[in-house]
Amino acid sequence: MNTVIIQYNAGNIQSVLYALERVGVTATVTDNVEAIQSADKVIFPGVGEASTAMAYLKERKLDTLIKSLQQPVLGICLGMQLMCAYSEENDTSCLGIFEEQVKLFKPTDQTIKVPQIGWNTIANLKTDLFKGISENSFTYFVHGYYAALGEHTIATTNYIQDYSSALHKNNFYGVQFHPEKSAKVGEQIIQNFLNL
Repeated sequence: MNTVIIQYNAGNIQSVLYALERVGVTATVTDNVEAIQSADKVIFPGVGEASTAMAYLKERKLDTLIKSLQQPVLGICLGMQLMCAYSEENDTSCLGIFEEQVKLFKPTDQTIKVPQIGWNTIANLKTDLFKGISENSFTYFVHGYYAALGEHTIATTNYIQDYSSALHKNNFYGVQFHPEKSAKVGEQIIQNFLNL
């Protein structure tokens, strides 16, 4: 299986590569248009800031490329947020694959930390991305912004309020958590994506 990780100026690619190796897949990291178009599966990871990442994607025409992909695509963390319509992070217009908006967590009291860092549960699981995953399984999160609930929500998490911890539309999937850091549950989700 030809699996590609999109190379752009947002970190965390190494841990995604290791996670794929653990399930027996060697992926290519590239920003080459032909290589991405011809892949069987495309992973769009990311840790970083929305406006800088979008500027980089536009500069290399990766924004139009990603939207045109026909094979299964998985956005992780910032990758998923960039697949949404808009992010409040530096007032950024994103790819618009999902209509959902990305908003800043607004703590209701001083004891609640932003960003959310650590393990939290995923619930209301839909689609084969979560095949064999139990409701309220724990996954690992690091984020200060969240995707609102909407018609593309396929998993929800509660932190300050309910939000979309996963989205799906056509061949596009996104997860807010880091499956590559989410132990056995994350490994199963990666495997499920590769099986789509």
